[in-house]
Amino acid sequence: MIPFNIPPYLGTETKFIQEAIHNHKICGDGPFTKRCHQWLEEKTGTAKALLTTSCTHALEMAALLLDVKPGDEVILPSFTFCSTADAFVLRGAKLVFVDIRPDTMNIDETKIEDAITDKTVAIVPVHYAGVACEMDTIMDIARRHNLKVVEDAAQAVMSSYKGQALGAIGDYGCYSFHETKNYSMGEGGAVLIKDPAKIEEAEILREKGTNRSVFLRGQIDKYTWVNHGSSYLPSDMNAAYLWAQLQEADKINSDRLASWQTYYEAFEQLEQDGFVERPVVPGECTHNAHMFYLKAKDLEERTALINCLKKNDILAVFHYIPLHSAPAGVKFGRFHGEDVFTTKESDRLLRLPMYYGLKKDELNKIIDTVIKFYKG
Repeated sequence: MIPFNIPPYLGTETKFIQEAIHNHKICGDGPFTKRCHQWLEEKTGTAKALLTTSCTHALEMAALLLDVKPGDEVILPSFTFCSTADAFVLRGAKLVFVDIRPDTMNIDETKIEDAITDKTVAIVPVHYAGVACEMDTIMDIARRHNLKVVEDAAQAVMSSYKGQALGAIGDYGCYSFHETKNYSMGEGGAVLIKDPAKIEEAEILREKGTNRSVFLRGQIDKYTWVNHGSSYLPSDMNAAYLWAQLQEADKINSDRLASWQTYYEAFEQLEQDGFVERPVVPGECTHNAHMFYLKAKDLEERTALINCLKKNDILAVFHYIPLHSAPAGVKFGRFHGEDVFTTKESDRLLRLPMYYGLKKDELNKIIDTVIKFYKG
């Protein structure tokens, strides 16, 4: 079976984990965590990066730092994972879903402004498949309406928009280092903070409401409980696993991009013949090959293609069921405007295997199986 995903592994992860154990520093904010923070800050240009136990917790931290309150409204796409919504639902916010663009599967920036009310506090763009939303337009809308922007960049580490790292454009950015992502620590994430004035508040929030971070830097002689917070920091052993991959981030990125390009070129004729649609990457976007998907004609055809691939020992999967159609989506939100593309495009989308180290013969088998499905 060719799996849909294999977590990245370079071979140095075990060495670094053992180093963390031998140094008797396996809890949070150890040496490997600090190295990861520095790498993220240098790569993205953000004022501060903080590792978290998940992208879900990074989003929750962003909602807390924005001081989202019950009754506030947050604008987001329905085509996303539930964590994007949960972070704000936990604060009592109302979700306002808007339609997506059919080309990138990202939030339709032209639908956002009409969804704004006097209760709106934030816009949450999701960079699907590591391809950027139209951030100039989104940031302009946010500035004119005095709104905050939280980038759900879970899939977008090493992606950029007009040369700016995704996750570092809005007020807050949230990364995922789950085992299905390009760079992994098993379970993990990071929150990126744009405003230096919010760094200390974020550190306190992440450290159970204490000022332990400034204590560890030697800025105070003891630490204490100063505000509300939780434990959002991961083990340094997890950070050690991640550090092995961040050191080789360009190698991983190049490998994935090569696989993505092989798919893209192989399915050109199928698209020209009207059988499928390939991913669209706008010219101002640099993507990270987080996933490769095809769009079939409809739900029935997609299901048949998934089954065909499975019979040939290839695991391909569909993706999000739109949140506004889920029970919790109905309970906590509303869809503003017409659902022209969200459900329709979701029903058509099929993700092919994509991971670091995907072999040439595996790629060829996947490609041949898809082409034979359509052309016999």
